[in-house]
Amino acid sequence: MNNKKKKNLAAALLVAMSVVSFSGCSAGQADNGASSSSAAAVQQAASNQTLSDARNTPVVRAAKAVGPTVVGITNKAVARDWFNNPVETEGVGSGVIFKNDGGKSYIVTNNHVISNAKELIVSLADGRTLKGKLIGADEMTDLAVVRVDDGKLPVAKFGDSDKIVVGEPAIAIGNPMGLEFQGSVTSGVISALNRTLDISDKRVKLLQTDAAINPGNSGGALVNADGEVIGINSAKVAANGVEGMGFSIPINTVQNVINEIMEKGYVARPYLGVSVFDPQTAARYGYQLNIDKGVYVFQLTLNGPSGKAGLQRGDIILKLDGQETNSVQDLRAKIAEHKVGDTVKVTFDRNGKQKNVDVVLEEMPQDKN
Repeated sequence: MNNKKKKNLAAALLVAMSVVSFSGCSAGQADNGASSSSAAAVQQAASNQTLSDARNTPVVRAAKAVGPTVVGITNKAVARDWFNNPVETEGVGSGVIFKNDGGKSYIVTNNHVISNAKELIVSLADGRTLKGKLIGADEMTDLAVVRVDDGKLPVAKFGDSDKIVVGEPAIAIGNPMGLEFQGSVTSGVISALNRTLDISDKRVKLLQTDAAINPGNSGGALVNADGEVIGINSAKVAANGVEGMGFSIPINTVQNVINEIMEKGYVARPYLGVSVFDPQTAARYGYQLNIDKGVYVFQLTLNGPSGKAGLQRGDIILKLDGQETNSVQDLRAKIAEHKVGDTVKVTFDRNGKQKNVDVVLEEMPQDKN
């Protein structure tokens, strides 16, 4: 089950590319239990060797420390065929064990790995399989938390993604192409920090690496030379002639999200209570919007934050907190910088007159995207 998401990145990458998020491959996995067990036995035997200093590199040590905490996640979902009949599908991704508590272990993975799951099967590095239970997911950051009923599993150590530097070693551990290649290790470097990419109308900041990331690696670990997880692998650029452009969610972002998922089952986000168009988004829906700046309010929740503050349909939002908002993404990014309960100053145009109003941000209802 490959979940491909394409977006024009010409402005950022100078060439036409596609950012593709992977949920794994959907090929049959009938013999993977046996192959995974034998692979785990071989890896265990190899880890018991005494290596020379030359062979015992940071990559070897990082793989030994984090490898046992990386799992395979098989998503058994239900799709519809051409005749609208339900058909069971299967895809494989990766995950990282990050916590043991009360006889349970908790795994972070990508939201697209567990999306629409009817059943989740977690394949451990020691060859065992356990049933997984979804605790919660966050589509915006593409993260999810899964629980298994075994509280004695190895747990990964998280690093500090704010201290990463460009050029330092980066090791990716996951299950490319499915469980047949479970626990594969690839290495490279951190290519860039804070890469801002637009994926399915969402603006996200990611780490860039040239460590090989392939379908099935989604949800796996990006590790530094100290054996600390610094990111959760999520996407890569796939285009003819492009190699070595993978992306990972910084672990500091991951920790904030999974902590809230563990506490609430979801991530509470502020919202303004308006739906807006800029000229580009309006054109997608067949409308022509003749405005030079700002975003047009075409829909408004009357009992939402903006409605309570007096904004109306047809207003043009020009600024938030004194900063111009000339696109839908500008507005979303500025709201995302705030917390529920914050007050933002909205500057808007109504019938040619500029006005200001203070809007108290509320928690986005869970039935909204």
